[in-house]
Amino acid sequence: MTFVRVCGVSHHIRVDGTGPVCVLSAGLGMAWFDWDPVVPLLAPHRTVVRFDRPGLGLSGHARAWPTLTGEAERIARVLDAAGAGARTSATVVGHSLAGFHCEAFARLFPERTAGLVLVDSSVEEAPRARRAPEFTDACTRACGTLLSTVGVPRALGPLLRRTAVRAGRHSGGDPAPYDLVRGAYSTSRFLHAVLAENGRYRDQAVELASLRGRFPLGAPVTVLAAYEGGSRRWLDRQRVLAERLGGTLRVSAPAGHLVMLDRPQDVVDAILET
Repeated sequence: MTFVRVCGVSHHIRVDGTGPVCVLSAGLGMAWFDWDPVVPLLAPHRTVVRFDRPGLGLSGHARAWPTLTGEAERIARVLDAAGAGARTSATVVGHSLAGFHCEAFARLFPERTAGLVLVDSSVEEAPRARRAPEFTDACTRACGTLLSTVGVPRALGPLLRRTAVRAGRHSGGDPAPYDLVRGAYSTSRFLHAVLAENGRYRDQAVELASLRGRFPLGAPVTVLAAYEGGSRRWLDRQRVLAERLGGTLRVSAPAGHLVMLDRPQDVVDAILET
C-alpha cells in the first residue's frame, strides 16, 4: 500500500503481482477493495495496479471538479508512481464511469496502452452538455456541505454502500470487510467526491464524444457486458459500444453491474485475452 501526491492530492495506490502491467479503475463512488475478488486470480499473470480517485477509498480530499482529460492524466500519473513509466504499456480496465476515463487514456496516451477493457461501462450515445453548469455545480457543493454538516455520511454512508452493492449484484451481499467500508464511506470527503463525479457525469460523456472524433484507438478493445436475463436493451447498447470502438463483446452471465464481484474470473479472462 502506497500513498503518492498527484496534483497536490494524496492518492492511495496498491500494486500486486508480477508480469505485464494492468491498471484497474473502479466505477463511481467505489474503492480499491472492490477489485479484491479479481486480484488473486489476476496477480499470477499481471502486475495489478489499483488506486482511489480523490475523495474515494483512502485518497485525500478532491481539490478540483473531475474532468475526463484530468482523469486520463491521473491514470498516467498513477502508472508513473507505480513504476510503469512512459516506456511501459499497460492494459487499462475501467468499470462503469471509469470506462470513460480508461477510453480517454487509451486515446490520449496510445503509446502507453497495451489494451482497453471496459467492464459494463457507462454508455452515452448522444450526450448533451449541462445547462447552467455553474449553478448546478454550486448546488452540488451546497448539498454536500449541508449533508456533511448534519452527519449523513457517518450515519448512513456504510448502509447506503451495502444497499447499493446488493442492488448491483446478481446475488449476494457486500463482501468488503466492514472496517474498510466504514473508513471509506463515513467521511465528508467521500460524499463530496461522489456528488462531484455524479454531477460532472454528462460533462465527461460530452468530452469523450469530442475525443472520439479527434484521437483514434490503436489498442485492442474488449467490452465485457453484464447480463442477468430479461431485457436485452443494455446488452444491445454494450454491443453497439464494442462495434463503435472496433472491439470484441464478451458477455458475463448471470451477473449484475458489479461484474467484478459476481464473476471475477470473467473479468480476468477478458483482461488476459485482450
